[in-house]
Amino acid sequence: MKILVINNLIEQKHIDLIKSEVLSLGAEVHFYNNDGEIPQSDFDADIIYGFAPAIVNTSKNLKWLCVPWAGVDSILKPGYFANEDCILTNAAGAYGVSIAEHMIATALVMMRRLNEFFKETQEGKWLSPRPQKSLKDCRITVLGTGDIGTTFAIRARAFEPENIIGICRSGKNTNKVYDKVLPVTELDSILPQTDLLAMSLPSTPETAGILSRERQSLLPHGSYVINVGRGSAIDEKALAENLENEHLAGAALDVFQTEPLPQNSFLWHTKNLLITPHVAGNMTLEYTKDKNVEMFLEDLKNFIQQKPLRYVVDKKLGY
Repeated sequence: MKILVINNLIEQKHIDLIKSEVLSLGAEVHFYNNDGEIPQSDFDADIIYGFAPAIVNTSKNLKWLCVPWAGVDSILKPGYFANEDCILTNAAGAYGVSIAEHMIATALVMMRRLNEFFKETQEGKWLSPRPQKSLKDCRITVLGTGDIGTTFAIRARAFEPENIIGICRSGKNTNKVYDKVLPVTELDSILPQTDLLAMSLPSTPETAGILSRERQSLLPHGSYVINVGRGSAIDEKALAENLENEHLAGAALDVFQTEPLPQNSFLWHTKNLLITPHVAGNMTLEYTKDKNVEMFLEDLKNFIQQKPLRYVVDKKLGY
């Protein structure tokens, strides 16, 4: 069995760990920094941990593609897999800590108006205090209660919010961090009771445009929006208008409909909008790298032993 690892973000300790595990399982492994380095002789690989579209698109031998990120919408296109039976797994579960910390950070920056203070002090201005808001007693709605949303909710709970309501497709999540969890069909009834809307949805036909102009109008005056899922979930033009007219007090976007965000985008100049360049996740934390490799090796054992894989993506659902 031949395994290709195409990931230039892991460290030597991870490479050594993978080599050791693969050897113990009686397989062979080859490491590459990118798919351009892969020789034709390795296009017959059984397993890929990483990103190699040239092989995925052409090889009917590929049995399992393990991508080291959570979102898989870019590869769930008709005809992408030459072998339609190829198993797809992702790393949903490795990024919760990193992205949840980003969400907490941006919430505090907006609500404590730290972005304003930073800009003013960099200009040498020492201005008077101004009204601020707090996560304490805040009504938080988490739209998307997977690993990222729930990890955020756990951390947000420490700030003593008034409540944390989870919204997801099924309306089910057993984690006690939520005061209640409701199906997406109840979203319109919850938005008017939301001070902070934290979005961490995957990209699917059902989530596209979910925070429409109409739904943004349901949010209370002075509320906040954070989106770390996919940019397709928000009507960006309506969001900009609601920030400019101060219906919304602030928004923090790490994802956008078009990435990189074009230089001529109106979003760059939108008032009270905190922009980060899709950096909430990524393999930047030591923990994320360790967890990512750990998840791959866990499923590698399952695959070799012909057991069900734990992190399988439902290609129809998109996550």
